[in-house]
Amino acid sequence: MSSFHAPRDTMRGRSDGPMKRLLAICAAVGLVAAACGVIPGTGSGLKIGLVTDIGQLEDKSFNEFSWKGVQDGAKAVGGTAQAIVTKDIADYKQNIQQFVDQKYDVIVTVGFLISTDTLNAAKANPSIQFFGVDQFIPDPIPANYQGLLFNEAQAGYLAGIVAGTITKSGKIGAVGGRSDVPPVVNYIKGYENGAKSVKSTVTVSINYVEDFNAPDKGEASAKTMIGQGVDVLFQVAGLTGAGVLRAACNAKVYGIGVDVDQYLSLPDSAACIITSAEKHLQNATRDGIKRFKDKGKQTGNFTNDATNDGVGASPIRNLNPVPAGLTDKLTQATNDMKSGKLKPIP
Repeated sequence: MSSFHAPRDTMRGRSDGPMKRLLAICAAVGLVAAACGVIPGTGSGLKIGLVTDIGQLEDKSFNEFSWKGVQDGAKAVGGTAQAIVTKDIADYKQNIQQFVDQKYDVIVTVGFLISTDTLNAAKANPSIQFFGVDQFIPDPIPANYQGLLFNEAQAGYLAGIVAGTITKSGKIGAVGGRSDVPPVVNYIKGYENGAKSVKSTVTVSINYVEDFNAPDKGEASAKTMIGQGVDVLFQVAGLTGAGVLRAACNAKVYGIGVDVDQYLSLPDSAACIITSAEKHLQNATRDGIKRFKDKGKQTGNFTNDATNDGVGASPIRNLNPVPAGLTDKLTQATNDMKSGKLKPIP
């Protein structure tokens, strides 16, 4: 099953009769969108659809920020935006097909799990532009399909600078989901190198639990590290990472999130989250849509990194005061990565 969603701001505060009737009409034909999918202030240009990964649209994570970027992109190019929320893996194909059948110009899909169905749809529909968030596309790549990737090592490096600066024991840790997933390894390598750039003597404990869906394993791994004196923990482990941050909070040590600002997405652990190594998903989807509008079909794997504000560190929280010089170190490292002077993994 799936459901359609429109831009949130266009729906709020509208309780008048005509709008209710319009929404009822839209719903009857399978479209729940402001004015049947038209974003206020935009024309009737490109039709842009987003198919989420499993979960909610407003998940404070990949779905939500990818959708915000699609809305920003639609507004920037004078188009319209609509989202389908995926409820089950088995629905990926049919959800993409709904947008194909409705003659959409651009279809954005979220997460690596939907990549096979996205690739097949791109091959079958060469006139439609497809973007895949966090999807690496192997050769041969269709001319109308672009993977939106991220330089995880750069984001991890910034997180490492924070960890190396705030550790009191000189021992920090990282828990990874799987050692055979390159983005996870790159995050952690960057983290280690970033920490050592500010404190060369720091000890970095690393454990891959080989599971993205086991919070209990993450918690156990974190507890072991904490018992060894680790006082800053970086989680790069999906749902397993929720257990890592829970352990950090329970032990009153610092936690660092991943992918999005987990201070916001994991409120139960917000009290100990200092920052997150972040992929700027909103920028990535917005800019992909703008590239298509300006330059035509987009293909290959496009890396979002420091040069295009594609990655970064979330705001520093739970540190009062923020250690002297930390903000300057983060700014300098970001600038050096933009210029190419600094490579987080040499």
